[in-house]
Amino acid sequence: QVQLVESGGGEVQAGGSLRLSCAASGRIVSIIEMGWYRQAPGKQRELVATRHLSGTINYGDSVQGRFTISAKVHEKTWFLETATLEPDDTAVYYCQAKVIPESAVKWFTYWGQGIQVTVSS
Repeated sequence: QVQLVESGGGEVQAGGSLRLSCAASGRIVSIIEMGWYRQAPGKQRELVATRHLSGTINYGDSVQGRFTISAKVHEKTWFLETATLEPDDTAVYYCQAKVIPESAVKWFTYWGQGIQVTVSS
């Protein structure tokens, strides 16, 4: 079984920053992609950032230039550094990973339980 656990959320004033962390555990052969998504009330879940095993990084348009994804691949841990936060960044943030588990021949997508980030104006 593969588990993802987020930490580091909370409430911050506009213009502030937070660092989110995600740790993967379980019988993992490889993590193909590490990522962050978010879902605001009444809205669809949207891409925040992903980091492929190759090092390729993608950001959602709304966070480009303000958020940074990084990873400690061998520790199966990745981070989202947020900066210049805005009230529109308020959402539940989910870490996501495409993982090849033991005894598998393909990757599967796993999600964390989500962590609240609230930005007050």
